Amino acid sequence: MNPVSIYPVPGLPEVARGAALDRLIVDGLTRLGLVLEAADVIVVTQKIVSKAEGRVRSLGDVQPSAQATEIGHRIGFDPRHVEVILAESVRIVREAPRVLITETRHGFVCANAGVDRSNTGGQDLMVLLPEDPDGSAGRLRRGLEAITGTRAGVVISDSFGRPWREGQVNVAIGAAGVVALRDYRGDQDPDGYRLQGTELGVVDELASAAELVMGKLDRVPVALIRGAEAAGEGTVRALLRNPATDLFR
Repeated sequence: MNPVSIYPVPGLPEVARGAALDRLIVDGLTRLGLVLEAADVIVVTQKIVSKAEGRVRSLGDVQPSAQATEIGHRIGFDPRHVEVILAESVRIVREAPRVLITETRHGFVCANAGVDRSNTGGQDLMVLLPEDPDGSAGRLRRGLEAITGTRAGVVISDSFGRPWREGQVNVAIGAAGVVALRDYRGDQDPDGYRLQGTELGVVDELASAAELVMGKLDRVPVALIRGAEAAGEGTVRALLRNPATDLFR
C-alpha cells in the first residue's frame, strides 16, 4: 500500500479553441517544480478540454425549436439552452424545474446533457462535452508523451449529480492510460468468501480525488495524482452499464 499524493496545477490561462493543453499542463508542472513520471495520472476538467476543441456555443446563435420552447417554458429554462441540450441528447430521462436529466450521445445520464453555462468565459456562452472524451484523453496523453517522453495516464473529469444522494462529485468522462474498472469478482476475501459483484470504478475514484484540490471556483483545471498505481489501458466507455442489466432504466 503506497501513499497517494495529489497536486493542484494552478495558473493556466483562459483556454481558447486550439490551445495546446499538453504544453500548458507541462508548463504548469514546471512552475511547481514537478516532472511527470510514468505512474502519474493527470486529471483535467472537461471544460478546458471542450474549450480547446471548440465545443462552445453562443446563445445568440441558437434558434429554439417548438419542442425546446415548450420544455423551456415548462421548466423555467432558456429555450435556446434547451435546444442545445436536446441536440446533445438521445432521450430525456426526467425533467424538473430548472433541470433536464438526459442521456447524451456518449451514453452518459446527467443533468442538461453536460451543457454548462458556468465558468464559460462569457455570460451567453455554453460549453458542451467533448465529442469523444476517451479520444480526447488519448490525444492529450500522446501530446504529453511527445513533450516529456513519459507515458502518464490521463483522466478527463466532470461534475455529476447522483441518484438518492445530495451533492455532486467529479467522475471520469474520458480516460487513457489508466485502469477503468478493477474487477474483484471471483477473488476471495480474508474469510474465504468469494466476491460476486465487486468492480471498482477506478477512473471515477481518480476524478473525485482530484476534485479535492481543484475546487469549483478556484480556477484550478488540472491536478496530478502520484502513487495511485492505476496504470492500464481502460476507457470510460467500459463503465457504461449495459441497458439489459440496468435495473433503473
